[in-house]
Amino acid sequence: MTLIQAIVLAIVEGLTEFLPVSSTGHMIITSWLMKVPNNDFTKFFTVGIQFGTILSVVILYFNRFFQSFEFYLKLFIAFIPAAIFGVLFSDQIDALLESVLTVGIMLLVGGIVFLLLDEWFKATENNPDKEIKYNNALIIGLFQCIAMIPGVSRSASTIIGGLTQKLNRKQAAEFSFFLAVPTMFAATAKKTYDFYKSGISLSNDEWQLFGIGNLVGFIVAIIAIRAFIGYLTKHGFKIFGWYRIIVGIIILVFYFMGHDLQII
Repeated sequence: MTLIQAIVLAIVEGLTEFLPVSSTGHMIITSWLMKVPNNDFTKFFTVGIQFGTILSVVILYFNRFFQSFEFYLKLFIAFIPAAIFGVLFSDQIDALLESVLTVGIMLLVGGIVFLLLDEWFKATENNPDKEIKYNNALIIGLFQCIAMIPGVSRSASTIIGGLTQKLNRKQAAEFSFFLAVPTMFAATAKKTYDFYKSGISLSNDEWQLFGIGNLVGFIVAIIAIRAFIGYLTKHGFKIFGWYRIIVGIIILVFYFMGHDLQII
């Protein structure tokens, strides 16, 4: 992997991880366009740079993360379903993660859903922030399990989960960001552990690319989160629906034309 490839992949990760557009789909297209080698370091890099994007949420919402023990308890309750589901169905999830076709289809289907969200949840659009109770957190956590299907998007599923609990757009998106921290940290830490357990070591150049990737992802994610919250509050979800449909169609066209698209 070259320095330019590492920076571009980190930018894509930072831009798409917290937007409801599927970072997996974008990584597939980006890596294919740049001909990024599908080797052990690339797999480690694309997982490991999520640490930078996780940190961006903690920094942006620093005060919220240290407000009360109850806040952590609600995040833990929301995290439990995905943790249990991931353990029970790990083999099936791993099989799905190899399917580019699944990514394209779910991007397309999710895009259609997003075109309808503003109308479906119009009644809660101007609701004031409400107290998120434990049962609300659990239901949002159940919605997060849907994101284990590649192409669904973790942020998309949890934002929709929040809307079903009568949260307004901004509050649903912010809780999605908060829930990303334990969820992504656990998933990233496990994959990183598995990588090291396999006995693979990194060269000095690879460590430098890894550090640069995390820094770039961190900076870009901060910008993306701020822009997303501002846009979502004012304009809603339709643009993300159309965007998902376009990306999904591109992936499906390339797939059926026989191009070697791979999930890295």
